[in-house]
Amino acid sequence: MTQTIKNFNQLNLPETLLNTLTKMNFITPTPIQSQTISVAVEGKDVIGTAQTGTGKTGAFAIPLAAKVLENISESVLVLAPTRELALQVVTVFNQLLSSNKSIKTALLIGGESIDKQFKQLRAKPRVIVGTPGRINDHLKRKTLKLHTTRSLVLDETDLMLDMGFDVQIETIIEKMPKERQTLMFSATLPKKIEGLAGKYLQCPVRVSVGQQSEPCKDIEQEVIMVADKDKYSQLLDQLNQRQGSVIIFVKTKRGADKLAKKLNEMNHKADAIHGDLRQSKRDRVLKAFRSERFRILVATDVAARGIDVPHIRHVVNYDLPQCPEDYIHRIGRTARAGEKGAALSFVTNQDRGKWRDIERLLDPNSKENNRQRPGTQRKDRRRSSSDFKRGSRPSEHSFKRNRKYNSSEGDLKVNSTPRSSEHTFRKNERSTASEDGFKRKDRLDPNKGGFKRSNNKPRRKSKVAA
Repeated sequence: MTQTIKNFNQLNLPETLLNTLTKMNFITPTPIQSQTISVAVEGKDVIGTAQTGTGKTGAFAIPLAAKVLENISESVLVLAPTRELALQVVTVFNQLLSSNKSIKTALLIGGESIDKQFKQLRAKPRVIVGTPGRINDHLKRKTLKLHTTRSLVLDETDLMLDMGFDVQIETIIEKMPKERQTLMFSATLPKKIEGLAGKYLQCPVRVSVGQQSEPCKDIEQEVIMVADKDKYSQLLDQLNQRQGSVIIFVKTKRGADKLAKKLNEMNHKADAIHGDLRQSKRDRVLKAFRSERFRILVATDVAARGIDVPHIRHVVNYDLPQCPEDYIHRIGRTARAGEKGAALSFVTNQDRGKWRDIERLLDPNSKENNRQRPGTQRKDRRRSSSDFKRGSRPSEHSFKRNRKYNSSEGDLKVNSTPRSSEHTFRKNERSTASEDGFKRKDRLDPNKGGFKRSNNKPRRKSKVAA
């Protein structure tokens, strides 16, 4: 059982570190920090999960900074999936260690000058933060040695595995001493990384704050069912109605650049960030966004983790994420450090499967509740007439209405705005689901006055007698 602390002074932290925390206005630890620090300072391995924006970086950085300050032979390696997250982590360490200028840190990420990193490594840094790819690059060059590094942090472990870093992570760990402290953190912790934890962590203490699939309760979530051709016009309407900084997530790098350009043409100050930008360009974009030089940041999922901009008020999922867990990380860019925020998701007909996966993640019991029990008839899932605003009637071919989700209440709120004809299926096409779950398209045959099943098989030629 983990010990809960209400003040950093309750822990046996160095006096210099306590003074630094006070200067940083770190007085009361967050729940994940409260439960983790007391365990980590004892040298135990930890698996920590908490909602995005709850202070996970401080949960591992504070106890490890204490170890580095107290023991001159201690060194730390932190692995992060993205450059932005690595930069955020090394910034926190630099702040915590500011009282001792002799302790150096190094940031080893792709997209930056390798010569600059050589210079950092020659200074014998005791805190190294980087992405798995660049860390492995330095190991191969033999410019980095980890045989004396006895503290390891795997931050956002699930994303690193999703990005295919599992082999590189194992290669890095093999270069480290077997007797070490390993801390593993993430906003979500899928079962697929249980094997990694079982292989490399020794009797880890599990620390979990809130449900792994539960977003921050200060985020009001809203979903708009929309036809694909109407997404952009709906986005403009929403941007005109909302106040404050906005981050918009899209699927592709090209889509990010294209949407940012279109928004600027409509007098919305916007810029884009994605993986194809050089690191210096990405840094400039983020710096300008933090300084509120422009209001809207269009991003791919490369920015979903690691961007910590307090003034973000709205997150817009213009394209839904491919992985349901990424939805949690995306909307976690708002409502940070106790602030309020809003998340808006556009869902087209093609996205409904993805949205169902997200809903199951947010409410794992929904699948069980919707399962048909033996001996019972399936209930009609259509909404009752009381769900609709008086004077409006449901359309047979229309999407589900706009809905809002408030995580503090745990249910979807129905927007009372009646559906318009612009959110309808194409009249000349409908989709029907077969029993095996596959879909087929039926086309309207005007000559026969009904729907004609589309069949791609060639007609069989009749045999003609010679």
